[in-house]
Amino acid sequence: MTDEFRSRFPIGTTVSFSQYMEIALYDESVGFYATVGRAGRRGDFLTSPEVGPLFGALIARRLDEEWLALGSPETFVVVEFGAGPGTLARSIAFAVPECALALRYLMVERSAEQRAVHADHLEGWMGDLDAAAVDTFVHSLTPGPQFASSPIAPYGFTGVILANELLDNLAFDIVRHDGAGNFERLDVRHAEDGLEFVVASTEVPASLALVLSSAVAGEWMPLQEHAVQWLMAAIDRLDRGTVIAIDYGATTEEIAGRPDMGWLRTFIAQERAGHPLDAPGTCDITADIAIDQLATACEPSLVTTQREFLQRLGIADLVDEGRRVWSEKALAPDVEALRARSRIGEAESLLESGGLGDFVVLEWTVEMRDEASDRSGNGR
Repeated sequence: MTDEFRSRFPIGTTVSFSQYMEIALYDESVGFYATVGRAGRRGDFLTSPEVGPLFGALIARRLDEEWLALGSPETFVVVEFGAGPGTLARSIAFAVPECALALRYLMVERSAEQRAVHADHLEGWMGDLDAAAVDTFVHSLTPGPQFASSPIAPYGFTGVILANELLDNLAFDIVRHDGAGNFERLDVRHAEDGLEFVVASTEVPASLALVLSSAVAGEWMPLQEHAVQWLMAAIDRLDRGTVIAIDYGATTEEIAGRPDMGWLRTFIAQERAGHPLDAPGTCDITADIAIDQLATACEPSLVTTQREFLQRLGIADLVDEGRRVWSEKALAPDVEALRARSRIGEAESLLESGGLGDFVVLEWTVEMRDEASDRSGNGR
């Protein structure tokens, strides 16, 4: 533990795990994502967009589907939460979706350091925006595609909210129940010899108690209030459109049943790291998303695997096209040919059983509502 982290968390302090995780991942001075954490082949973890541009090309197809389903609006807003270095946005721009002229793509990212690289290789760049500029950006009628970044997300727009491997990094608590309606949680205490878990009695939100009680008594599980709150806010941000979240996930009961809290993981340099209390601020902390906890906010309109999702969007067609282009140019390959050939390996990674292919894709559709309607997160 660094001296700077100790200053945030002095000896004798006890906090909930979610408070500890918020500091360890997001504190501007010592948090992993604010300092050293990066996605990518040279980073700490490899997400689907970082595998290559194929994933972005397929997401572009899904955006076109939504744009057409919404009646091809003149302004079509895509807000990507947890955009990291902006890889997905660049791949979508490269794919030139049908909705491009209407597209306003906002990358919402807490890390100023990561937002600083969003402009790279993006035409139509409109800058790193404050709240007022964000509102202007998403309601602009000038031709797209336009891209921007901000730590602030807008309300009141038509389009899509994307969250690829975001929810697993939102701070969560660790709880268990005794089978009789009583709950305990793991807090983090800074003792003389370092950080340690301590057990404390706790209460859980009534809306989540039944779901949490589905797990076997005595088994530790994540309590993902922040993810549920994020979903409710995301639905509330849309006038019309769809929220799409992609992550590794399962039911609360399935997650809790994994031995030795196997659902709680840390990563650094694309390898599993150690105990989450060992080196705060130097590694990623993550957990499977509990689908049934999210459903307490709003039942999803779609639950599928990434494999099935990408297959429906035509990943096989794009791979076949890549093979054809490579075959035609193999004797004198150019950049297009090399990208085409790479689709084969990218597709294998994106569809892999036991890996990215088993990720869960969740969608929530938000129907049109007027100014007088209750903006309380009611979608279907």
